[in-house]
Amino acid sequence: MMVLRRLLRKRWVLGVVFGLSLIYFLTSTLKQEERTIRDRTLLEVRDSDHRIPWKVRFNLGNSSRQITQCRNSIQGKTLLTDELGYVCERNDLLVNGCCNVNAPSTRQYICKSCLANGCCSIYEYCVSCCLQPDKQPLLERFLNRAAEGFQNLFTAVEDHFELCLAKCRTSSQSVQHENTYRNPQAKYCYGESPPELLPV
Repeated sequence: MMVLRRLLRKRWVLGVVFGLSLIYFLTSTLKQEERTIRDRTLLEVRDSDHRIPWKVRFNLGNSSRQITQCRNSIQGKTLLTDELGYVCERNDLLVNGCCNVNAPSTRQYICKSCLANGCCSIYEYCVSCCLQPDKQPLLERFLNRAAEGFQNLFTAVEDHFELCLAKCRTSSQSVQHENTYRNPQAKYCYGESPPELLPV
């Protein structure tokens, strides 16, 4: 133990420890920057001959099919979005999983907290806005341009609702340096572009 203390008091040992720490820090930073750059370019246009076979079925809006059970966004503490695009308070959720459309606060295809670029401050509003039938061309463009890195995630998507749930979750595009949001007020995005970077 005494030998270790004497050794650590020598300047050259401290210099070696400092040098190794500096090398580790620099290589970690460079790798992190490479990952950030790679993540930001994942959505760039790929070769037009190479298309990912997607199996997403879009809800055509006012369809005549009767839904007896609804899937919903589940995780919201106070708000939920069902697969028909309705946002409701948790206490307005029916036993079949659908929002009670007769409740005064229930709204369909609401984009209340969403910006023009498709980024929203509330997850449930992001999903609801994404479910609008007029968002189908935007989502199809995204699917056609999705890069290899997203293939495993989005090939598991079966329909419009699942695509919006996945798309609105925060992703590497929503963060900068892996620890801060690019825009903390609008971090849930269904659009093609990542959130705008707010100045620090």
